[in-house]
Amino acid sequence: MNAVSTDAALASPERLRLTEIFLSLQGEARSIGWPTVFVRLTGCPLRCQYCDTAYAFHGGQWWDFDAILAEVARHGARHVCVTGGEPLAQKRCIALLSRLCDAGYEVSLETSGAIDIAEVDPRVSRVLDIKTPDSKEAHRNLWSNLPLLTAHDQVKLVICSREDYDWAKDVVAQHRLTDVCDVLFSPSFTQIKPSDLADWIVADRLPVRFQLQLHKLLWNDEPGR
Repeated sequence: MNAVSTDAALASPERLRLTEIFLSLQGEARSIGWPTVFVRLTGCPLRCQYCDTAYAFHGGQWWDFDAILAEVARHGARHVCVTGGEPLAQKRCIALLSRLCDAGYEVSLETSGAIDIAEVDPRVSRVLDIKTPDSKEAHRNLWSNLPLLTAHDQVKLVICSREDYDWAKDVVAQHRLTDVCDVLFSPSFTQIKPSDLADWIVADRLPVRFQLQLHKLLWNDEPGR
């Protein structure tokens, strides 16, 4: 195991608590389908009602940056996704993202949208969630993140109901998000029919990208896939 001991971790300025590192196919967003190394950090201050990675809320092990980079390299993929939990809840995540970019990887960050993204390396594609009312965490949206987005970034909204869809459509229009970056609408896996969301998007000619989570279709939400 490449994890470092607790005593060593506390003494190191370059370490993070990780739940897992694994190789799979990217299941969503712009890099869907690419073999990708996932670096899943432990901990999240949000409790979205549809969360599919609650196992990452607690526990994990301390890893130093060199061990993380070595494990990522061992898998031999060009794409790396730093995810959680909420990776930005650990402040040293910012430095890890830059280290991964320096190593030549195509790096994406999956973040809840509740923590400031201003310091994230511009080489990173920030996949920013906007939480809908039915997520039960819409009050955590940090709206000051939206003006920071660029064409390199992506916005994701998980839709749980027709009311969520109408709310999301208004937010996208109000902030002109489709003029800035890719906007992704996903159906909450067990709450609405994917075909219903697809029909709503088509009927409204909404300029957003419909997506299903590929990893759930392939592996039924199995951890580490």
